[in-house]
Amino acid sequence: MRIFSLRLLSLSFVVAFALVTVSAELFSQASSSSSQHVRKVAPAANSALDAGTVTNGVYRNKSLGLSCKIPAAWVLRTEEMNSGDTAEDGSDTASPAKTDSAGRVLLAAFSRPPEARAEDVNSSIVIAAESVATYPGLKEAAQYFGPLSEVAKAQGFTEVEEPYAFVVGTRTLAREDFQKDVGSRVMRQSTLVMLARGWAVSITFIGGTENEVEESIGGLSFVVGAKPQSH
Repeated sequence: MRIFSLRLLSLSFVVAFALVTVSAELFSQASSSSSQHVRKVAPAANSALDAGTVTNGVYRNKSLGLSCKIPAAWVLRTEEMNSGDTAEDGSDTASPAKTDSAGRVLLAAFSRPPEARAEDVNSSIVIAAESVATYPGLKEAAQYFGPLSEVAKAQGFTEVEEPYAFVVGTRTLAREDFQKDVGSRVMRQSTLVMLARGWAVSITFIGGTENEVEESIGGLSFVVGAKPQSH
């Protein structure tokens, strides 16, 4: 069980809190990416899972049967979050969500480039998938929140509510909400998790207000009739 918990921290923590802790240097040489043109998102680590595409401000993933609207003028940093660089001493200093055979970030979208400092919260959407096979004993989506909540508290976040069932169209996902005081601001985060096609898929939304987060969540939808294999 301890092995399960420790391994779970590797990507679930990264995905859910990379938006808060990722270093601006990671993106310092990255050019802004517009979400208004058709592009292929960085290929998924497992061929069984489609990487998805962004077309006219909407991310779509046929394998998962989902789509997510990206607000106008937001920038994409999916490839940067999946890239892996090695330091001169050989240690890994890659973006927090470094790609491996178990999973990767499918979408990373920000209201402004992460390297651009500002007083307001940088609203964000991150979708990531990790192989369920990585975690023996993972049977329910809500289990994915166990170690995540502990790390959240360690990072100064407060649980607004324990994991609960959340319906999006025809799908029911597990959801947990967090918040953190950042100076005079409040950073709000909601993460939705589902198990589909052998993957644990986390969809994280961050905003400065509840309305911002709920508006972003409102852009998430699932294709009617699509039935990803659940575990």
